Parts: sequence; C-alpha cells; structure tokens
Amino acid sequence: MPADLNRVTLIGRLTRDPELRHTASGDPLCNLRIAVNSRSRDDSGNWGDRPNFFDVVVFGRQAESVSQYMSKGRRIGVDGALSWREWESQDGGKRQSVEVRARDIFFLDSRGEGGGDGGSYQSGSGWSDQAPATGQAADVPVDTSDMSGSAPAADDDIPF
Repeated sequence: MPADLNRVTLIGRLTRDPELRHTASGDPLCNLRIAVNSRSRDDSGNWGDRPNFFDVVVFGRQAESVSQYMSKGRRIGVDGALSWREWESQDGGKRQSVEVRARDIFFLDSRGEGGGDGGSYQSGSGWSDQAPATGQAADVPVDTSDMSGSAPAADDDIPF
C-alpha cells in the first residue's frame, strides 16, 4: 500500500505584509497570505485570471527572513504541507482552517522587481545565490583575461 503524501508547492504574490510573531517559547513564526492566479475561460469564452488565496505559516529563521525582506506584492515560492486545525470561537461556534506550513521559501523577485535579491532561503542549506527566476542573468563576475578580439566560437565548440 502506498504511503500518504502531503506536499504543496505554490508560486504567487503576497497580498499583505508578513506578520512576524513569537510563540510562548519564543520561537518566531510568520503569517503570510499569497494570491495564486489560475487561468480559465469565462461564460463568453474569454480567458481570464482568477485568484486563489492561501494562508501560509513560516517558522524559525525563515520566518524572520521573510518578515525582514518581503512585503506586499512581492513574488514568492512556497514548498510545504497542508495543515488542518479546528478551534472553538469566543461565541462558542466551531471554526476550521486549512493552511500551508512552509518547509522552504523562495524569494522570486529579481533586484529590479521590488528590491529583492533574487536568491532563496532553504531550510538546512542557508541562503542560495541562484539566478533570478525571471530569466535574467545573475550578477556573476566574468574572467576576461582569456578573451581575445577574435570571432566567436562555432556552436560545435560549446562544451555542453
């Protein structure tokens, strides 16, 4: 019998600024809300975007980083699991909520889009200097000492 699987990967934009709080034991947690668009056709056959909203909870160092570097409108990637909880409200009614508990958070804006650095924070591995997800080249120093004024090499000479 196969094992159960609870994994969610979302890419969207923050609908509000992150809210950093601390648990009773002092551990940081950050609440986010992201909008993820789905394309669908309306009744007249035209394509349009329909937003879906998700509540996300981030814990530990990632929570502090998200709170410090992210703000409303920024593009973010979330990898995590769904978590369901139930509680009783002050008026005695039962309440329920499903939220995403983040394992990894990815900052997807490039430097030119909202002031982000294009890197990502992954739990257990620290900050990663990846190329921005928008398809722009990363700021990588290039060694020009071996470049001459000759014509570019043929495609057959590319080592990959």
